[in-house]
Amino acid sequence: MKIRVIIKRLSNPRIRRRLKIALSVFFGGIILGLMFKVVYDIGYFDAQSLENDKIAVLPTTNPVLTMESAQHIVSGALKEDPTNPKTIVVQIVDNNRRLSTIIIESNKIKKIARIIDMHLFFACELFNDEGYNLNEGIEHQYNINRDNFNRGSQ
Repeated sequence: MKIRVIIKRLSNPRIRRRLKIALSVFFGGIILGLMFKVVYDIGYFDAQSLENDKIAVLPTTNPVLTMESAQHIVSGALKEDPTNPKTIVVQIVDNNRRLSTIIIESNKIKKIARIIDMHLFFACELFNDEGYNLNEGIEHQYNINRDNFNRGSQ
C-alpha cells in the first residue's frame, strides 16, 4: 500500500524535478567533501614529509667545543689570521653547547669570554638577574688578575 502511494507521488513531474535537484545537491556535497578530504590529506602528507626531512638533516650527536674549534670561532670573530692568531684560547672552563665559558689570552692578559651556540663570541662582563658579576668567581678560581684587564702587557 505505501509503495503504491510513493510511486504515485513520484510520477508527478514537479516532485521528480525537486527530487533530482535534492539528490544532485546531496551528491555534489558528498563529492565536494571527498575532494577537500583528498586535497587535505595530500597537503598534510607533503608537510609531514618536509618535517621528516628537516628532522633527518639535524645532527644526531651534540657538538662539543674543542680547543681547536674555540680558537677558530675566536679568530673568526676578531678577524685575526687563523694560522697566527694574536688572541689565544687558553682553557675551556664550561663546555656547554648553548653557552660555553673560555679563557682567552691576548698580550699576556687573560680574560673570560663566552661562546654562544657554538658560533657567537663575546668577551665582556656578564651579570645575572640579581646583579652579581659572574666573571669574578671564575677569575678568582683560575687566578686571573683583574687589574690587567684594561692595561697593556706588563
